[in-house]
Amino acid sequence: MIVKEVHAKTILSSSKVYPYVINPYTGCQHNCTYCYARFMKRFTGHREPWGQFVDVKINAPDLLRKEITKKKPGKVWVSGVCDPYQPFEAKYLVTRKCLEILAQNDWSVVIQTRSPLILRDMDVLKRGKNFEAGLSITTADDRIRKIFEPNAPAIEERINALDSLHKAGIRTYAMIAPILPGVEDLAEMLAGKIDYVIIDRMNYNHADWVYRKYNLMDKKSDAYFDQTERLLSSAFAKLGISIRY
Repeated sequence: MIVKEVHAKTILSSSKVYPYVINPYTGCQHNCTYCYARFMKRFTGHREPWGQFVDVKINAPDLLRKEITKKKPGKVWVSGVCDPYQPFEAKYLVTRKCLEILAQNDWSVVIQTRSPLILRDMDVLKRGKNFEAGLSITTADDRIRKIFEPNAPAIEERINALDSLHKAGIRTYAMIAPILPGVEDLAEMLAGKIDYVIIDRMNYNHADWVYRKYNLMDKKSDAYFDQTERLLSSAFAKLGISIRY
């Protein structure tokens, strides 16, 4: 793993999903096989494959303190093309420092991660005026997770993290994106741990080789996604959990 400490030119960027996005890192140690953020490599100058480098934006908190005073308040996505709580965050604290600034200024925040490291910052999340914390949970079967997300935390750890956040009074959600095989039993596992769920099918092809290797191509068809979306929607509706697509 190649890690570099870099100085970014800006940190509070416009987003098509939410008004703003903050990416404290470029690159991601989790290196999920299907990751759509692989396109970022072309902007980095790295020759290493995606998943084998991380640039740490060590000046992100300083930039945010300045930029937050110049822009109209809006919801901030943390993060869009990296995991803000990938393992290096335990050392660098870039995400935590940025969240502290957002909380101090009463900005709204939506956090998206795969890591229970988010629990370290429970104190900051509780101080936030309008903070939401979500974990990406793409399957209920950890054997499938090991195939598609071998470097990411176990499914049980993510669900337990959601449970802890929810019990602490923090608004929580699960991001089922992309839908992976073995997701069918996930609703019951998330009952009582989330306020809403986001569901999205696999709509990019980086992981086609994985599906082929494990004879799972039938789990990447429109028929499978349509059937699974209907099943999940029904299950979450029965539990009173709202669904977003």
